[in-house]
Amino acid sequence: MDTLMKNHCPAARHALLSFSLSGLVFIVSFFSASCLGFTSELWALTYWGPALYFCLLNFILRYSLKGFTYDVAVRSAFLGSVFATGFYFATFDNICHIFGLYAMAFSLFHFSEFMAVALTNPKTLTVDSFILNHSVQYWVAAVSSWTEAAVEYYFFPNMKTAFWLSYIGVVMCIVGEVIRKCAMFTAKTNFNHHVQTVKQPDHQLVTSGVYSFCRHPSYVGWFYWSIGTQVILLNPVCTVIYTIVSWMFFNERVYAEEMFLISFFGDQYLKYQKKVSTGLPFINGYEPDMDGSW
Repeated sequence: MDTLMKNHCPAARHALLSFSLSGLVFIVSFFSASCLGFTSELWALTYWGPALYFCLLNFILRYSLKGFTYDVAVRSAFLGSVFATGFYFATFDNICHIFGLYAMAFSLFHFSEFMAVALTNPKTLTVDSFILNHSVQYWVAAVSSWTEAAVEYYFFPNMKTAFWLSYIGVVMCIVGEVIRKCAMFTAKTNFNHHVQTVKQPDHQLVTSGVYSFCRHPSYVGWFYWSIGTQVILLNPVCTVIYTIVSWMFFNERVYAEEMFLISFFGDQYLKYQKKVSTGLPFINGYEPDMDGSW
């Protein structure tokens, strides 16, 4: 993997280095008091140090890297800091614990999205590959989940102590991540974050690996990951809303995508469609008329 990053995608190397360096700096700062003993000076290092170090790191990146490389590095550093902060919060025995687990899941998802594209389909790589700017609705949903967790903790603190349930959410996120990344590494250049409306010359129908079990494993992974994040936060309202909204989103997306896939691959995709399900509950995708017209 190191050779691949070095020779084919230097952006992946910068991303991994920035993520790791930022995470390491934050972890050292956060855990300094635990290791060295608590003093007023170490209190400042623990809680103000990470912010100052991140500003310093951003300054170094700004003047050592330019353009796309800088954009990649600074986003990776940010995600590394989020992961380290989540790791630190996860050591607490209050609501910070579940927020820590959530922050780690959130950070790894977005960072791994970029890395997966960088290693499998670098020609399509952009800063959008982090999908941090997925949509306004995505961030509204995220902020809503944070708000619900905070409000419920304020009025019903005992609701946020069922850590065993949060761990089920962690498992859901891990499984979802593995499924989605397996899909990306299996499809390679045939994977794209956007629905393709025009068939590229090198576009092939992938039916092996994880695609032999479901037609849309990347959507399956994201579907269960998104629900898992709300289980981690012990959010009953957002768990239900995320499930419904995610289902509606993927139902429409799969329907639209399969219309184009059938136009691209014809009978080849129709046969595949009959053998393998979408993998998403109660979503059948685009089904041509019984006479075979579409």
